[in-house]
Amino acid sequence: MRLPVLLQAPADPIPVRPIRIDAATTPRRLTLRAIAAAPRQMVPAAMLLVMHQVGESLVPVIMGFAIDQAVATGDPVRLALCVALLGADFALLSFSYRFGSRLGLLGIEAVQHRMRTLVADRLLDPKGVKGRAGLPGVSLSIAATDVNNLARAVSIAAWPVGEIAAVLLTGTVLMVLSWELGLIVLIGVPLLLLIMDRAGGPLRRRSHDQSALAAEASGKAADLLAGYRVLSGLGAQGAAADRYRKASRDALAGSLRAAGSQGVYTGSMNLASGLFVAGLAVVAGLRALNGDLTVGQLITIVGLTQFIIGPLSGLATNAGAIWAAALASAERVLSILQLPHHDAAHGDARPEPGDGKLSLTGVRTANLDGLDLDIAPGECVGLRATPAAAADLAALLSGGAEPDAGAVAWQGRPFAEYDLEALRAAVLVVPHHAALFDGSILDNVGLLTADREAVDAALDAADCAEIIDAAPNGLDTEVGEDGLRLSGGQRQRIALARALAQRPPLLVLQDPTTAVDSVTESRIAERLRAARGNGSTLLVTDAPALLAVCDRVVDLNAKATA
Repeated sequence: MRLPVLLQAPADPIPVRPIRIDAATTPRRLTLRAIAAAPRQMVPAAMLLVMHQVGESLVPVIMGFAIDQAVATGDPVRLALCVALLGADFALLSFSYRFGSRLGLLGIEAVQHRMRTLVADRLLDPKGVKGRAGLPGVSLSIAATDVNNLARAVSIAAWPVGEIAAVLLTGTVLMVLSWELGLIVLIGVPLLLLIMDRAGGPLRRRSHDQSALAAEASGKAADLLAGYRVLSGLGAQGAAADRYRKASRDALAGSLRAAGSQGVYTGSMNLASGLFVAGLAVVAGLRALNGDLTVGQLITIVGLTQFIIGPLSGLATNAGAIWAAALASAERVLSILQLPHHDAAHGDARPEPGDGKLSLTGVRTANLDGLDLDIAPGECVGLRATPAAAADLAALLSGGAEPDAGAVAWQGRPFAEYDLEALRAAVLVVPHHAALFDGSILDNVGLLTADREAVDAALDAADCAEIIDAAPNGLDTEVGEDGLRLSGGQRQRIALARALAQRPPLLVLQDPTTAVDSVTESRIAERLRAARGNGSTLLVTDAPALLAVCDRVVDLNAKATA
């Protein structure tokens, strides 16, 4: 028989409060909103951790009472009662700490999942983002390390609450035993907290610098791996490796500086806390020498002064270092969450089922000069264009940009009237470098949506038989991140098969066969037209084999020359 596990994390993500992000959101506001995002977990966690700290602080109180009222008097009944009371207190503080910590960690993980989802959604938004320049590793570092640092700030809603409760209870007990000691605690602790906040400024700055350096190193590493084959062809591996080594050394130096700063900060706060506690002990010793305190009261005061070191050190860590690191990471997280969308606006219309006509009328961009182009249902059109013009056209047809002049329409309606995701399902644009996902060949081609018949037909049209035959696990072979386990030609063919398997009404392919040999390119050209069936196709390429199967060819290069 399997017993139920208490506080087991559920299979589905734990819901948290919406974390509002707008243009006015500052790193401090984002951190505070993250801290308040999981009240269902953090409020009971804080209550349990308060109970834990109260139980811890009661241990010397019970022991002092037992010495004065049971040991000194020789009363066995009172002694047994004190022992039982001490046992109950230990049971309470143990239970409350275990389950309070579990609830607190559950809340932290829930907020971390939510924040990472927000970052991923922003980066993968179909509308795209404008104004972001950086390597993929930078975004990965923010989504991983910085989100983790930000989510750790949620602990401030629980652990420091218990630590402050312990300090207040200790001060109250000391006030009863000796008003001087109680006054020192109740005045001194707020001053320590103020010093912690002021001393955290340098740590926040160094944490921010270290995060930026680490993200840059991650970005260079990701960029190096993604372009390794190109670097090998140019013989530039050594120069690229030197650049990464420099970035890595800078990141290491930044990490050491941040760690040193945090060590100095935490050590200074612990020293201040230790001096504070030592002062309490000196005052208590003097009171005992004067006969103002009993033996039990002295034991209680000494025990409380030793106990209070833990909560004060915890405040230096939880309310100081964690807060400083969270603010630095929150600034980097906001650098993604506050990115504006592209200027292209879209409505909520959806394309009608079936094929449609693409119409470009007088389209002008930075690299297109008055383009007029119609593609009828089922037609295959070839287009010769410069790389810059091809990139502009791809941006227009993917719905991520608007022309400077002219109009782009599908099924007789302007692109801007359509829902963006629905439009992209009808007009599928495959750029020259189409990224593959870290999964199997089958997952990459089918995308978990296409049926097996469509996948097999697409693989055949893209001439992928030899790839599958050579793969160790056939269609289940992992391709690696962005297809790093495949050659350039294999990646292109898998990407082409993926596009064909989706069977969109209009498929736009930009240089889909530049990395394959001429024989393979001819086979693909022969099969491509049949694979498209009644679908329309726009081939942006200079490859003669592909242009030969088109119904007509539009040469923008000749137009520009004329």
